[in-house]
Amino acid sequence: MSQGSRDRQVASPKCKGLVYHPLYFGVQRQVDLLAAIALVVRGAPLFRPVMPRTGKPFSVAMTNCGPLGWVSDRAGYRYQPLHPVTGAPWPPIPRLLLDLWGDVANAAAAPEACLVNIYTASARMGSHQDRDEADFSAPVVSVSLGDDAVFHAGGAKRTDPKSRMTLRSGDVLVLGGEARLAFHGIDRVLPGTSQLDLSALHTNCRRVNLTLRRVSPVTTSTSTD
Repeated sequence: MSQGSRDRQVASPKCKGLVYHPLYFGVQRQVDLLAAIALVVRGAPLFRPVMPRTGKPFSVAMTNCGPLGWVSDRAGYRYQPLHPVTGAPWPPIPRLLLDLWGDVANAAAAPEACLVNIYTASARMGSHQDRDEADFSAPVVSVSLGDDAVFHAGGAKRTDPKSRMTLRSGDVLVLGGEARLAFHGIDRVLPGTSQLDLSALHTNCRRVNLTLRRVSPVTTSTSTD
């Protein structure tokens, strides 16, 4: 990341621990990252998660990369090492995303999962917490590609007041500290606001969100004389 991009990081005064990096990825690096994610989708085809109790499909299609992948079905939310449809291991996390994590996460260990969420023009993501991980000490790092989207973040309770911002292609959000368990989501996508061609991922894709997460606690070994 350039020094200029580093200087533009913005901490949210309303959601402590949320740090915004506008246009972290410039146009060419967005194209490079999109090409890497297209390879991920080729190796781990998109699937449609469903809600655990109702079986209602999500409005986003998704896949994963990394040692673990997040899935949702009638059995519940969880991380697992194999694709739920193909049974194959998830592809590795692209180097561009590992470099991003090393730059902004301030975490002791590497991410274990990267969720790839595919948004059509009508897709949204309801307010939720990311709490299926065994350890919350590492942040969640989120990358936006494609059309603008209206993002909201609140507090640790669903009823806490929420602030909203527009996320654009190349933007990065880091949710750490108090924001690690903040309720957040995507209210709507704003079609036609980006020229980035996402058709390699899905015919009707207007936005893709990449979410890096550490799932397992970091273990340290001690020795005694």
